[in-house]
Amino acid sequence: MTDWAGRTAAEIAAAVREKRATPREVVAGHLARIERLDGRVGAFRAVRAEAALAEAEEVGARGDLAELPLAGVPVAVKDNLAVRGESTLVGSAATPDTPAAADHVTVARLRAAGAVVVGLTNVPELCVFGTTEGVHGTSRNPWDPARTAGGSSGGSAAAVAAGLVPLALGNDGMGSLRIPAANCGLVTIKPGHGVVPAGIGDGDWFGMSENGPLATTVEDARLMLSVLADDPDGGPADAGRFRRADPGSLRVAVSPRSPLAGVTVSRPYADAVREAAGVLMRAGHQVRRADPPYPASLGLTAVTHWTAGTSVDARGLDPRKLARRTRVHAGLGRRFVRTVTTGAGRERLRERLEPFFAEYDVLLTPALARRSPKAGPWHERGWLRNVAANSAYSPFTPPWNLTGWPAMSVPFGTLPSGAPCAVQLVGRPGSEAALLELAERIEALRPWRRTAPLG
Repeated sequence: MTDWAGRTAAEIAAAVREKRATPREVVAGHLARIERLDGRVGAFRAVRAEAALAEAEEVGARGDLAELPLAGVPVAVKDNLAVRGESTLVGSAATPDTPAAADHVTVARLRAAGAVVVGLTNVPELCVFGTTEGVHGTSRNPWDPARTAGGSSGGSAAAVAAGLVPLALGNDGMGSLRIPAANCGLVTIKPGHGVVPAGIGDGDWFGMSENGPLATTVEDARLMLSVLADDPDGGPADAGRFRRADPGSLRVAVSPRSPLAGVTVSRPYADAVREAAGVLMRAGHQVRRADPPYPASLGLTAVTHWTAGTSVDARGLDPRKLARRTRVHAGLGRRFVRTVTTGAGRERLRERLEPFFAEYDVLLTPALARRSPKAGPWHERGWLRNVAANSAYSPFTPPWNLTGWPAMSVPFGTLPSGAPCAVQLVGRPGSEAALLELAERIEALRPWRRTAPLG
């Protein structure tokens, strides 16, 4: 029997469609790897072993098996999206332990495409912070287990990086896909607003949160995005609207400067963005050094939206069951909800940045400012210490949730520890295909190791 763990989703789906593998044997192989390795990684809050095997049998019996873009592909789902028959706990002891009656629309689309949900992944409480730990476990970076996988889609990223699944579903409200992807050497894309259904929490953090894929290759990320967006042309042989019809030269702005005043960028991330700029220049793109006109008020705008979103999500929950950092975050945000709801701050930011993106097609930045914090009980530490740690290492992600524009994290180079480094690609609305094409070019010219060497 071939060991399918560690293969790409595209490889697995092709093998299942061609009857070279069965969904059951693929899922069983991944479940065995989860059982063997997840104790060291902490990716999963719940593993659906029996249910997943039964669902794999159902996929194998489908009459349309040969047409399924994700035929037999095991996937993990972030524990803030409903999976039928499973509780959605969102990393908290305060949320009700009640099985969901139906799948979230994105989960339903993955299943319709032939994917099999093997489990729900760990998140920080209410998906607030850029580290993943709490009452349900700690998610570690498989490349550097002393460090956090990041957050809030930390469990999903850890699962893919460890080869426990080839794909995972996560979401991004202030960087929650891109931060763990950058830490764990994965490809992800936060799509622009409206490309993929959201339905995350109560109001999607005022429309800033988007669902998206975590994958080890650009091909897999494009394939999963096509399924999540319900693209009728994104079948097994193509990726529909997420592939550019005219792959010509793009105008790329390169900016290693932090959007937040006072946050410095460590040398590995600054070097990565400069080297990636050289790769894109040699690939024929027009590359220039240029900084977006970030306003001095950006940090305040980000904090008010971040805390206000948590305040809305915490409504109706018993505050005595919430961690202190969450209570403080939500309490602070209550005073900003009315102001944030108007959307005026986000609109001003878009108006300020739109002329820059009229001049340039894509912005290239570091994905992070420095490596992730050490894994540990961050949920037991003070609010200010958590916010300071988050802001110091992930200043590049929040602006693009505030604008609602697409942004990617792409592996590039390595840190001194041997863990992956990464860059970020940002585009104007509707530029998902262009970002994916650039990422694919980087992958072809500077390929990365796909799975952490856990054994």
